[in-house]
Amino acid sequence: MDGTVLIADDDRTIRTVLTQALTRAGCRVHATGSLAQLLKWVEEGRGDLVITDVMMPDGNGIDRIPAIREARPDLPVIVISAQNTIVTAIRATEAEAFEYLPKPFDLPDLMSKANQALSRRPRKSDPIPEPLPAPREAADPAMPLIGHAPSMQALFRMVARVLNADLPVIIAGEAGVGKTTIARSFHELSDRRDRGLAILTSSDATEEAIARAADKARGGTIIIENPAGFDAGAQARLIGLIETMEAGPDRAHAPRIVATTGSDPQADVAAGRLRSDLYYRLAGVTVSVPPLRARVDDILPLAAHLLARAAAQGLPERLLSDDAAAMLRAHAFPGNVRELENMMRRLALTASGPAISTAEMREALSQQSGHRAPASAPVSAMTPAPEPAGVVSLPQVGSRLSDSVEAHLQRYFDLHGDALPPPGLYDRILREVERPLLQVALDATGGNQLRCADLLGINRNTLRKKLTELNIEVTRRRKLM
Repeated sequence: MDGTVLIADDDRTIRTVLTQALTRAGCRVHATGSLAQLLKWVEEGRGDLVITDVMMPDGNGIDRIPAIREARPDLPVIVISAQNTIVTAIRATEAEAFEYLPKPFDLPDLMSKANQALSRRPRKSDPIPEPLPAPREAADPAMPLIGHAPSMQALFRMVARVLNADLPVIIAGEAGVGKTTIARSFHELSDRRDRGLAILTSSDATEEAIARAADKARGGTIIIENPAGFDAGAQARLIGLIETMEAGPDRAHAPRIVATTGSDPQADVAAGRLRSDLYYRLAGVTVSVPPLRARVDDILPLAAHLLARAAAQGLPERLLSDDAAAMLRAHAFPGNVRELENMMRRLALTASGPAISTAEMREALSQQSGHRAPASAPVSAMTPAPEPAGVVSLPQVGSRLSDSVEAHLQRYFDLHGDALPPPGLYDRILREVERPLLQVALDATGGNQLRCADLLGINRNTLRKKLTELNIEVTRRRKLM
């Protein structure tokens, strides 16, 4: 890798890590905690690549990209941010950042993006792009679209890429994942936001209602919620509407169509619930929204955001105790984000103190699942529980690890009788194995994270991320021989 990299981040640790990594890779590096200093370097002609944080003490990194491009149109900018929201991803894309990476980022991934940016610097004969207007302040949708999980970051990137494209969109996912919120974001964050927005549901899909929606959303957006739930006549009317918009005299002001569906709209087509000719007219781009159980790491940031928003709306200020947070994180969330939002609002209203207690969280989860949880902590998939009659004792130390794990798992299934454990078992098992593995490895290496990462065969930044996620405290000590 060759070139000069300008780094702007108010976190000294990140500046140090990036400086060392890029220097070892062969780059020259200038690092600062100030956007003003970054712009001074850019205007002086320094640098072949900029890596900047978003929220800085003296401004917003994305807001400075137009100034960077005005001074140096060929200078690529990589944006890194702890604000892992759809708005950040969209604004970075609108500002034509070379890449956007959420914090905590994977260092090898960032190094790869930096190498690509330095390798793709335009030749002097390349056309110089026009300067961008200042990025707009986009309105946040009603429900927070927050997500550090790779699946959510991929979704954010997809939305950002097609936000202003003249293509119909299907947003697929389970109930409660926030499909309507994402559908609204296609309108509220796009160039159509100053025009009309209409929502069509199966309960109001008469010919007159469809005509009113088309008139209201002229040049804007029509959201069709679950077209598979529309009767045959209504689906035929929707096809007629789309054909008129595509080929009619007013097609220059046709609204964009965004539809929300279940997680598998093609199954609806196969089952005859959704007309295939309507499906193909709607499926210009398909965006799949992951369920909450598939992005467990987003549960606690979402919960904190929802509690803060409830406080801003007049409810008491609350936060989660550590034990309550751990209990919430282990919940399977069949109702997805909608279930989490309802639970946080109820706890904000009913909790007895500033910190939501374990007992209050257990009661909320019991109400959510429709049965009362036991007074003790919930049975874990890997934590020994009182043995029911007829359950064989666990293998003793000296048995193969796989035998012990199998016995633990078999007991866990046996404790549920004829019912199955809650969904999301795979992630819960991995989590419970991961914590003791990290703790024992850290203890064996005397708290030396570099040696521990080498022992485990993972990247040091990955280890740090996991220690933070699992709230594992690291104490450096000299290992006794």
